[in-house]
Amino acid sequence: MTTTGQSPEPHHDDTELAEFGYRPELKRTLGNFHTFAAGISYISILTGTFQLFYFGYGSGGPAYWWSWPMVFAGQFTVALCFAELAARHPVAGSVYNWSKKIGNAHLGWLAGWMMLIASIVSIAAVALAYQLTLPQISSAFQFVGDGTGKYDVATNAVVLAAVLILFTTLVNAFGVRLMATINTAGVFIELIATVVLITLFAVHITRGPHVVMQTNHTGSGYSTGYLGAFLVASLASAYVMYGFDTAASLGEESLDPSRNAPRAIIRAIVASFVLGGLVLLLALMSVSSLKGEKLSTDGLQYVVLDVLGPTAGKAMLWCVLIAVTVCALAVHTAAIRLAFAMARDNNLPASSLLARVSPRFRTPVLPAVIIGVLALAILVVNIRQPQIITVVTSIGIVMIYLAYLGVTAPMLVARLRGRWQPAGQGRFSLGRWGLLVNIVAVVWGAAMTVNLIWPRASVYNASAPYHWYLRWGAVLFVAVIAGGGFTYYWLVQRHRTGVLAEHRLESTSTAQEVV
Repeated sequence: MTTTGQSPEPHHDDTELAEFGYRPELKRTLGNFHTFAAGISYISILTGTFQLFYFGYGSGGPAYWWSWPMVFAGQFTVALCFAELAARHPVAGSVYNWSKKIGNAHLGWLAGWMMLIASIVSIAAVALAYQLTLPQISSAFQFVGDGTGKYDVATNAVVLAAVLILFTTLVNAFGVRLMATINTAGVFIELIATVVLITLFAVHITRGPHVVMQTNHTGSGYSTGYLGAFLVASLASAYVMYGFDTAASLGEESLDPSRNAPRAIIRAIVASFVLGGLVLLLALMSVSSLKGEKLSTDGLQYVVLDVLGPTAGKAMLWCVLIAVTVCALAVHTAAIRLAFAMARDNNLPASSLLARVSPRFRTPVLPAVIIGVLALAILVVNIRQPQIITVVTSIGIVMIYLAYLGVTAPMLVARLRGRWQPAGQGRFSLGRWGLLVNIVAVVWGAAMTVNLIWPRASVYNASAPYHWYLRWGAVLFVAVIAGGGFTYYWLVQRHRTGVLAEHRLESTSTAQEVV
């Protein structure tokens, strides 16, 4: 495995675009920290841990903490594969273009389509985290009812999430520089707040690290014992550690992306693992009691208020709110780049409009608006779903894992056939470890996808009304999106595929178009 210092030869930022037949259009303004910030804000330590701690703890007890290193180990192999790809192909819509390049145009479209829908669902899922934090800061933010009604929480969550999605839409429409400025400031605050939170938890510990061996008898209802409960609880950790490819997806707007993007990907996931793992561990060690029901309902927000008190606790929750905001912003940004990349290849309806770059803001504006509207539509459809947060989040994660498999699987095939060529010129490479890492990444991705999509009532239909289609909701949704989308592509869109004339590099021939 190698990563390096300076190349002996100058490497132009736009060289990789020529391989795809694209001409440079987006403005390169993002530096090393900007790309790192984009990756870590998508992962977002505070957003993920605070959003689903209640679910992980309620499903698996304190021992669910072990799912954190498990998920990291699996996702780290995926991140290493992505880092190698980012060094070779740092282009917008990373997952789509990577799958297309190392697989084929059809697989690339399916991976891009799944990632695009997953990103839209993820925007809605992240935005729902406002509901878990704002009412904890003040009851004034519970606009719908008093929070005790059957649909109060779900409906209010949609209202708060809609405000956040409107904000991310406007910021992204005004260009990448504004987004990067807000995102970088938010990430800086998040990292400082995370370190402070870890320190404060550490000085309030009331029990030792052996707490992570307690299961709270959560495995009693499963035929496989605690393993069944643990696999369900692992959803809480799986939700956090993805999105590191965002650093590569901003490759056409970054300086020296073939070097900065791989480093940003690896640093983002490692930093998230270390800091997030400490937050979860020290929260369990410092909370006054492990028997309170609020640990399974209010989650880490309750722990913060319990350990730090109302004043310091609420100050910390405001930092969590900032983290949620920049996370939603990063997810929205990545989705826009993916839509732009697919539209540039004439692979979406109305592609010429979706791929149009604003001459003023140097960013695709229409995808920002459409993606925001679709994310709002997902929220509206689920407005009276009592388990809206868990259901929407779960579906988003499943589709992300499937999209990632659309990259790691063809990459493995390319390695086995001897067709994979690392970037060279001293850029990041897995070297002789590449095949082993890639195999683990594929096996991990497939196993975790099955685990996440499994139609468990505890995840998809834990509360009334009980219907088979709710329990099988993730399977049905993914089947419809994948099957319906690919059918449309095969019958209609694939006959139109090819780099649009206005985005094509003038010196390239038609042979370089996507076919």
